[in-house]
Amino acid sequence: MDGHAETLIDLDAIKGNVTALREHVGAAAVMAVVKSDAYGHGMVPAARAALAGGASWIGVITVPEALTLRRAGVSAPVLCLMGVPGTAHEEAVRQRVDLSAGTVSLVREIALAARLAGRPARLHLKADTGMSRGGATARDWPGLVDAALAAEAAGDVEIIGVWSHMACADMPGHPSIDAQVAAFRDAVALAEKAGAKPELRHLANTPATLTLPQAWFDMVRTGGGVFGLSTLPGGPPDWLRPAMTVRTWLIQVKQVAAGAGVSYGHRYITPGPATLGLVPVGYAEGVPRGASGLAEVHVRGRRRPISGTVCMNQFVVDFGEEAAEVGDEVVLFGPGDAGEPTPQDWADALGTISYEIVTSFGGRTPRSYFGVAYERDSGHAGAGTRVPGRLPASPA
Repeated sequence: MDGHAETLIDLDAIKGNVTALREHVGAAAVMAVVKSDAYGHGMVPAARAALAGGASWIGVITVPEALTLRRAGVSAPVLCLMGVPGTAHEEAVRQRVDLSAGTVSLVREIALAARLAGRPARLHLKADTGMSRGGATARDWPGLVDAALAAEAAGDVEIIGVWSHMACADMPGHPSIDAQVAAFRDAVALAEKAGAKPELRHLANTPATLTLPQAWFDMVRTGGGVFGLSTLPGGPPDWLRPAMTVRTWLIQVKQVAAGAGVSYGHRYITPGPATLGLVPVGYAEGVPRGASGLAEVHVRGRRRPISGTVCMNQFVVDFGEEAAEVGDEVVLFGPGDAGEPTPQDWADALGTISYEIVTSFGGRTPRSYFGVAYERDSGHAGAGTRVPGRLPASPA
């Protein structure tokens, strides 16, 4: 460790979250969505931990993500959730990666790729049930189903699933929830009446998985929940554990007088004589500039707000008349075990969602893994040892 900053990922938390989600949904299968480098947690290690926790499927956004998993030896079913024309469908079919299609043209493109690959494509048909994003509208759905059935009859595809996505599952009582569930049931019924025999019907995202049993169907798709996060009001339930901790260390401490302006624009003025600590991360490392004066960090046993403007690679913390020393650990957020802020706390302070917070840090600072799952998968016996509720010892 170079003393700058690090992102710690608790693979046991990922594994435990998936196990808890499986128990929560009963008979429904669980797809662990590890798109966008697993929300900043690292796609391959996160996928392995999720599978160890009982996930039956892995979800990604793009074909390149899916192929990366295959090259890493992940053999479980993988679904690309976003249908993108012109991508490497032929190789995806060869690698038995499931593909999504919400347009007739994409079904035909995938069918052609399957013929070139010499095996049928595994296809999930996406219905737009009210989010107005990807998928076929009710008007276009019959044509999509007919195109897929024709490709199936020709031996080019297998219709594995029918799916959709919810717009407002994290807004309890929103009228679109029941409307989307009903629209999805209608879409499934139309497809089955036309002759489709999908193995899987899947609609629920993380908030629906947590609160809407009527949306579970054959499988739920959990992304944020895998990492101990959710977009529901108040954040995730206490049986889900945030898996990411971001920490760094003070690199300079100085004394200033009352009335000292701090950082760009002097948006913070010291109210009295103050000890200022310099924290070596900023918006280039993932700390939103909007966190200035709003987000808190945990240092020397208590939370303290960011003082003044967040810079590109640093920000300042005012300790008042209390002591601070170079090398003091600064935890930006974590699971909250020691009183540190959680990703949800940062999200609440900044008026956003925890998913944005963790993905902002993913890959921008050195990332390391710990937990029993890490020891087993990496062969580094003892390297990831942890005591529940504690992080690995600081290397600083």
